[in-house]
Amino acid sequence: QVQVVESGGGSAQAGGSLRLSCAVSGYPYDSNCMGWFRQAPGKEREGVSAVYTGGGSPYYADSVKGRFILSQDGAKNTIYLQMNSLKPEDTAMYYCAAGGVCGDGSWYQERFFSYWGHGTQVTVSS
Repeated sequence: QVQVVESGGGSAQAGGSLRLSCAVSGYPYDSNCMGWFRQAPGKEREGVSAVYTGGGSPYYADSVKGRFILSQDGAKNTIYLQMNSLKPEDTAMYYCAAGGVCGDGSWYQERFFSYWGHGTQVTVSS
């Protein structure tokens, strides 16, 4: 049984930082596309960042590029999302996804990911 578990959400002031973690089990961590998505109230879920765990640079949405950093720890089957210079518009439920397809035209699309966590809330106040 595949499990995807996020942690690390919470509240922050604008300009602050938060770090999200996502651990996957029951699924081969290596050679796996994992990513972060977010959904704000009244909006569609959007891709934030993704990485092919077998190697390569992470993908980032333009809205977070230069502020968010995706990293991974293969020994823990975990990816992280370091969120810096947070803005109120970053407020959303953040979801981790695994079993995806990493490519320029796919990493940001939820339909290309098979396994999802339950989400963790991030709230940024001005």
